[in-house]
Amino acid sequence: MSSLSRAQSTDAIAGPETTQSESLDLKIPPSVPETAFSGSRSRLVLAVQVMLDRSRHSPGVIDGLMGGNTMRAIQHFRRARGLPAEGSIDPQLMRSLINSQGGEIFQTYTITRDDVDGPFFRVPDAMSAMAALERVGWTSPQELIADRFHMDQDLLRALNPEADFSRVGTRITIVAHREETLPSQVARIEVRKSDNSVVAFDERGNILASYPATVGSAQFPSPSGSMEVVAVAPDANYTFDPSGREWGPDETLIVPPGPNNPVGGIWIDLSNPGYGIHGSPDPQLIGKTASHGCVRLTNWDAKELADAVRQGTRVVFANQAGGAS
Repeated sequence: MSSLSRAQSTDAIAGPETTQSESLDLKIPPSVPETAFSGSRSRLVLAVQVMLDRSRHSPGVIDGLMGGNTMRAIQHFRRARGLPAEGSIDPQLMRSLINSQGGEIFQTYTITRDDVDGPFFRVPDAMSAMAALERVGWTSPQELIADRFHMDQDLLRALNPEADFSRVGTRITIVAHREETLPSQVARIEVRKSDNSVVAFDERGNILASYPATVGSAQFPSPSGSMEVVAVAPDANYTFDPSGREWGPDETLIVPPGPNNPVGGIWIDLSNPGYGIHGSPDPQLIGKTASHGCVRLTNWDAKELADAVRQGTRVVFANQAGGAS
């Protein structure tokens, strides 16, 4: 049985087709206050997000809130498991998630010297000021830890309201996230404009992973058709060239690497010049805002994908599953 560890809960889901071993006992650790799940934040949604993340159908930021990215991840998981795609959180979904991705939802983590030593940076909004930094790094230990475990910073703080994230030895509650390594090389990437998602396939056409994405905008649409991966930069700077652009500063700027630069420090370069798949300094906004034509993922999803592609990996921009635009 998968559990959230002790205390009482009313969010458990079960149905007539759900056995005792397949039900989800939604409990929380005693150190976590009940207020952590007040308002719209749900134990059940949190557990589903954690199991989806383990299944490599990423919900984006794990925050315990039901939204478009979580629903897209549910639909991708359901299709991959042969379940009706139109369903949401029902006994069929829970049975499949628990049987394939069950286990503890929370774990305890002890903050280390590497977590608190930094360096940390005050990241300005203006790109010109950002370009003057030595690195566009983490702003705090809390941000670093939240990103590492795929968590929303507000959730991390809600689970640990009294924690000092800057003190070595502090024990905190985090979600039990997955390893960021795909089981095999990615042979093809499909960027699905219709539902703001990126799907990775192996050489046999099996789905390896799906990720929520920000894919262009009406003003700056993403490219169309098929292209290839040219190169991967796992700690990329960001070069802004104002030529031909209707946005941004009027000078060429090079913003140094780091997780808070405009591409999240991760860049998968595509054969259409100027376009790529990259990370983001604002993971909570993935799939909810527009981009300037490129494809944005959370930093952890971008890293996982970047580590599994190589020069020549095919990338198809599709209006819907399986069809090039």
